[in-house]
Amino acid sequence: MRLPSLKLQARLTAYLALLHLLLAGCAILLLLQQPILFIGAELLLVASMALGWWLVRRALEPLGYTRRFHDLLQDQQYASRLAAPGVTELDDLVGMFNGMLTALHRERLAIGEQQGFLERLLEATPSAVLVFDFDHAISLVNASASSLLGLGAPLGKPLSAWLGAGDDGEAAFDPALDERGRARSRDLVRQLDALALGESRLLVDMEGRRYRAQRSRFYDRGFARHFLIVEELTAELEDSERATYARLIRVLAHEVNNTVAATGSVLDSLLTYRGQLEERDAGDFVTAIVAVKRRNISLGEFIDRFTRVVKMPAPELRPTRLQDVVDDILWLNREQCNARGIQLGWSRCDAAGPLQLDVQLIEQALLNIVKNAVEAVDERNARDASKGGTIRVELEDLGERVRLSVTDSGGLLENAPPHRLFTPFVSTKKGGQGIGLMFVREVLGRHGCTYALAPAGAGETRFDIWFPQS
Repeated sequence: MRLPSLKLQARLTAYLALLHLLLAGCAILLLLQQPILFIGAELLLVASMALGWWLVRRALEPLGYTRRFHDLLQDQQYASRLAAPGVTELDDLVGMFNGMLTALHRERLAIGEQQGFLERLLEATPSAVLVFDFDHAISLVNASASSLLGLGAPLGKPLSAWLGAGDDGEAAFDPALDERGRARSRDLVRQLDALALGESRLLVDMEGRRYRAQRSRFYDRGFARHFLIVEELTAELEDSERATYARLIRVLAHEVNNTVAATGSVLDSLLTYRGQLEERDAGDFVTAIVAVKRRNISLGEFIDRFTRVVKMPAPELRPTRLQDVVDDILWLNREQCNARGIQLGWSRCDAAGPLQLDVQLIEQALLNIVKNAVEAVDERNARDASKGGTIRVELEDLGERVRLSVTDSGGLLENAPPHRLFTPFVSTKKGGQGIGLMFVREVLGRHGCTYALAPAGAGETRFDIWFPQS
């Protein structure tokens, strides 16, 4: 705006000068005939020139204020104010400009406060949030998303940057992640990158944790930008499943136990008729009755195994050395492993201190895990006509946590989705009922443990449990 105002001032000045020069030329004609009129005409021309110059300056003065207002807007100096010149017309213009600056200043403060609140809210929210720029590169990632995905230096990169194979892909993850952690993060990134706009989907990672992920968009300066919200639902869904299974098992137990009790009573009564049968029929009669009674007992024991999970008591926590619990479990399984040619390995860590555990519950859970490992090796041997195998148990002190790992060479998880293994009625073993891991999940959950069951490569399966240190 500066150059147009100068040009206009120059044009108006040139116009006034040219006009008065012409008038001055006409006044020269009076010089010889009427000198007094000439002098009066010249004085009037000088006064007119001065008046015209003053009027031009007053007319262009609003443009000067407009130029200063433009400079303030361009420099974003919304807290500044223009001084009033004391002229009625200009005072109104300056008041309007100052009102606009005040409104902009207040709006800027409000936007800044909202932006600060949103940033603090995003950092505090337990949901993972990723915001992308116009080119779909990450422009914002909160603390929950950093912890969940473990992306190294994520700003300015699209999600697809973490899906590459080889060293470049590995280098993009947090260096603190191990190989399994990087594989888990890459799997989650792959699922998130595949989400379409407006889609909401339940995601499951390699460790069985479940998440609700949604991709949406907002508009920034007229252009659409995408963002992702990821919320972990593992505990909520497990509580819902637990309540559903509890109701189902109670109904089944009630109906089955009533039927078994009534059937058992009838069968006992039928045995009293044995003496009324001929000897050749009595044997078959008793055999059939005993077989049905044995089946009744098996059915009752089957239901009892489910009800023990549902009716599990609250853990009674006491300081316990996990090393001693593992020693006892391995001693109990030593003979049967030797008979099957299975080698038991135990990497004991005496530096780990006592943990707050319910000995009976933890012992039963670890017995189930070792029992599953033995059965997995047996099943592999039966399938491949091989002999022997290995089961390795390792305890490691990680500072705030203690990690217990059970690795077997059974390899039953090579073609099985690990995230479904802790679901009731799901099992990778032939004839398995899916009760053991459900019991293990309940026990570990009540002790505040995290766990992971996944293939470990080379045909092995690894069960990791992280116990919190008190």
